[in-house]
Amino acid sequence: MKFKLAITVLSMSFLLAACGGGGDESGQEPAQTAGEGSVDTAEAEELYLQSCASCHGQNFQGGAGPSLENIGGKYDHDQIESIILNGRGNMPKGILQGEDATVVAQWLSEMK
Repeated sequence: MKFKLAITVLSMSFLLAACGGGGDESGQEPAQTAGEGSVDTAEAEELYLQSCASCHGQNFQGGAGPSLENIGGKYDHDQIESIILNGRGNMPKGILQGEDATVVAQWLSEMK
């Protein structure tokens, strides 16, 4: 189980790194949103893979649900968290709740 998780995290890291070019020419990392702590990326990825990837794709490409590629450029943290908690379209509410919803929303909001 730990091996599978390590491979998944490593794979996601490579995929996210490959998607990082373009747009921001300042050479600086995006700033954290004030008042929101840093995200445990491994925890967010694990929650996403367990609860979201079956509809939104392991690489955020979409499927039964819409693509989440660059979702942070469309919605902010609060909007994403609201969608996770309340559902939207065919997505039922409450797939993730509480801190899990907050962690995944923050992580997704950083994908621009």
